[in-house]
Amino acid sequence: MAVIAEGIVKNADNTLSFGDYTRADKLKVEDFKVDGDIYKVRTYKDVTRLSKNSALLLESVPGATVHNLSVDSKLTTFEAEGNGSVQITLELEPNMGYAIYIDDVEIDQIKSNLSGKVSFSAELSDNPVKIAIKKLA
Repeated sequence: MAVIAEGIVKNADNTLSFGDYTRADKLKVEDFKVDGDIYKVRTYKDVTRLSKNSALLLESVPGATVHNLSVDSKLTTFEAEGNGSVQITLELEPNMGYAIYIDDVEIDQIKSNLSGKVSFSAELSDNPVKIAIKKLA
């Protein structure tokens, strides 16, 4: 796959792709509207951050490129590429349990904090890995 040079795009399947972990300078895209929601992305080699309606949706440190992000109440899926170890943070439902999968292998079960944030590490390269976060019953 490739970096998203324009910062963020809506795919034909209504998922979002965003981020450019190869940029030395910051790229910001504000007021990207999809189905009544407003997205903002900030991306470069040190961080990629996507906000939805002014709230954090996904952040990677250092930066990454995210492909086909899909979020619903029980499952969040996307593919990610980058350089080495990254810390990924998502804001989901507060105080809930989630199972984290990388390339269809469960790597952890974690509980979101009171603000709904979950964080985990992943090893990325220019070959995207599949990531899934499943809400536990």
